[in-house]
Amino acid sequence: MGEYTVPAGTRIGHVHLKVSDLERSLEFYCGVLGFELTQRYGADAAFISAGGYHHHIGLNQWQSKGSPPAPSRAPGLFHVAILYETREELHDAVHRVAHLIEGSADHGVSEAFYLSDPDGNGIELYWDKPEDQWPRDEKNGLAMYTRPL
Repeated sequence: MGEYTVPAGTRIGHVHLKVSDLERSLEFYCGVLGFELTQRYGADAAFISAGGYHHHIGLNQWQSKGSPPAPSRAPGLFHVAILYETREELHDAVHRVAHLIEGSADHGVSEAFYLSDPDGNGIELYWDKPEDQWPRDEKNGLAMYTRPL
């Protein structure tokens, strides 16, 4: 591997998911999770966001319309992580979807709740703890863990 390091300000900007039923997915992501529809792209794709951004999530059924969920033991997306700015915002979101929560965890650096969208794609709802609370090892490296929340 080379010497190149990704610049520190680099971020993952959006995720684009293949779905089997666009309208059902819009109902979940907009109606249940509360994202806003920013644009329809023909009859088979849509873009959604929080706060008026052009899109955080793209949804399309170009190659997947009517398809069953991908096998859980196949390579692919494990989950999409949706970061909330505060613990209170996470609490509000989790309260709305409590009936869908499949698990939760304290990772030391964050607190997370897990659920699945209608196509079986994993969704993580989380907030980051303040950096001065992140667990560290004896060399001051991160010492993340997974514990019950």
